[in-house]
Amino acid sequence: MTAGSVHAFSAPLLDGREVRLSDFRGRVLLIVNTASKCGFTPQYAGLEKIYQKYADKGFIILGFPSNDFGHQEPGTDQQISEFCLKNYGVTFDMFSKVDVKGSNKCPLYHYLTEAATDPKFPGEVKWNFEKYLISRDGVIVKRFRSKITPESAEVTSAIEAEIVKAPTTN
Repeated sequence: MTAGSVHAFSAPLLDGREVRLSDFRGRVLLIVNTASKCGFTPQYAGLEKIYQKYADKGFIILGFPSNDFGHQEPGTDQQISEFCLKNYGVTFDMFSKVDVKGSNKCPLYHYLTEAATDPKFPGEVKWNFEKYLISRDGVIVKRFRSKITPESAEVTSAIEAEIVKAPTTN
């Protein structure tokens, strides 16, 4: 693993299987903190739409449910999984619920929010459905706040720009 890369982290999926983010080396990632009872929850549909559009080009979405904002993700991992599939047909990877802010913030979100590791886009996650675009090399290239929808031109043009780039590290 190279220092300063999301590839240094691992996390369990909703079904409990541990996944190393290094398994996604060479792919463009969109990391999103999600919630099932939020005004932004309909963004699951947009996330699935762009995942389907770009998946065959090396694009992956990683969803990280969090109950940090207004207790809008109260369910168990099983309930979250059922909700995402039933209501939005989510097929991208959904991980076990994590803290994305505060003293119990998971290591991945420390990396994503700290100025030392993310000098371009530092700062705490402010709400559900913030999105981080990650290069094929595991480096943060863009951050999109909650109000920016996944299928917006701002997000899709950034994804397309990353997809055409080749990885620069091994």
